[in-house]
This record gives sequence, C-alpha cells and structure tokens, in this order.
Amino acid sequence: MSPPPSILLVYSLFVLQCLQTTQGQLHLHHGSHWNNHLRSRTDDSGMKRHEPELKVFFHYKDLKTGNKMEIYFPTRDPSTSPHLLSKHESDSIPFSSSQLPHILRLLSFPEGSKQANAMTDTLHHCELPPIKGEAKFCATSLESMFDSLHKIFGLSSKFRVLTTTYLSNSISPLQNYTISEPPVEISAPKIVGCHTLPYPYAVFYCHGQESDNKVYKVVVEGEDGGRVEAAAMCHMDTSQWDPSHNAFRALGSVPGASPVCHFFPSDNLVWLPVT
Repeated sequence: MSPPPSILLVYSLFVLQCLQTTQGQLHLHHGSHWNNHLRSRTDDSGMKRHEPELKVFFHYKDLKTGNKMEIYFPTRDPSTSPHLLSKHESDSIPFSSSQLPHILRLLSFPEGSKQANAMTDTLHHCELPPIKGEAKFCATSLESMFDSLHKIFGLSSKFRVLTTTYLSNSISPLQNYTISEPPVEISAPKIVGCHTLPYPYAVFYCHGQESDNKVYKVVVEGEDGGRVEAAAMCHMDTSQWDPSHNAFRALGSVPGASPVCHFFPSDNLVWLPVT
C-alpha cells in the first residue's frame, strides 16, 4: 500500500532536516529522565557541557532583572520542520518500537539510516515509564494532545499555551542576553511542557510532575539588540531526576541540591489550566 501524499511530504521534509543538521546528526531529546531539551553529543574527551544546546539551563538565583547569561535560542525554518498530522492520519500509522520495521518500510527509510536511528530513539523515549510523580505522553496529533491534556487537567478543564516568542526579526542563536524586565511568574496548579522529538511528522513529548515547578515569562535582550520573550520553567525539586541529566552537567549540580531552571525553544509548548 502506498503512503498518502501527506506522508510523502513529511518524508521529504524529514530527509531535508537530517541533511541540514550539524555533522549529519540529529539533536535528540533525552527521554523521561531528561525532562527538557536536547541530548548532547559526546566528543572524544567525553565533555558535554560546552555544547551550545546546554546553554538553556540556569540557576534559580540568576532569575533577576539585569542579570546576564549566555543563552541558546535555536532558529528553525517552519518550511522544513515536520508538521502535525490529523488524528485520522496519525492513527493510520503504527507508533511503537515493535512495529518499527513496518514503519520504516511504510515511510521508505532504510534500517540503520540516520532517520531510522532518530525514529528508534524517539519511540524509545516515548515508551519509557514515567519517573515518580510524573505524567507523560507522546502526542502525534493535536487531537491526541488535547485528549491527554484533559486527562491531566480534568475532562471539563480549559487550558492555554505559553511559548517563547522572538520580538525581533532576527537574532543570533547563541549569545549573551540580559534580563531586561522583571520576570513574571505565572501561577498554575499543574503544568505540562511539550517538547518536539525528531520524527518524519511532528511528535511532542509532553510531561508534568507533581512537584513545585514555577513558570515564568522572561524578556531578555541580546548583545546584537535582539529581544526574546522566553518561556522558562524552574524545577524546585530535582531529587527524583537521573544523576546523568544534562542539566546537572551544565550547572555543576546533583539531584536535589538546588533548583534547575531552563528556557524553552520556540517550537516547544507549555500548557497551563485556565483558572
């Protein structure tokens, strides 16, 4: 059976995305023990903390007006980024590690290719069990995302989304930024963060923890004059996190020692219930 035209389109975009990534490798998320952002590549010395993708983490004490920090805000071309399928389309395609050979044949990716390895990693992360106190799911359509959010927030609940917004037409992805306005905390009884994972079509890894998390809107201004209104989250209790979590490498910390804060890339979503 031939894949529908929409699948052929996402196939082409996914191939292009893989070809455009640095050193031919996709940046992959780290899974349920890696609550946010990207898995870094390891060089010959084993050092990871100097990867630009790790420049999203910061200490809670640094969240104050006038503070300067180096931040990585990746820029992505929407025309080459995977898009969400409809629920009907996503339900017609298997999404499990056990079905991976069939998925690869359906989407015409050879086993062992960079695309196949990225898909294997994404499926693995989506199938990992949640850590203690965590609710997690992977969404392959907007409808499935909303269904899962209702299970977390309540069947009759309403919710809104918070994202990182570029206030300038262009910015340098990695540069020093200064917090130019007082950070605004957004109070919410529950918070769910959704992060994109590499796949031929859009897949969001979403999770929320029953712990003291804080969400902020933070306006920062770069050395090049570019301004960003960034969504940021501070995890006040990291005692259940994996000690190998990249945040601890980036900040020189250990689980439970101090809060871990991070900025969200512009293609990530933070869902909050409307109270």
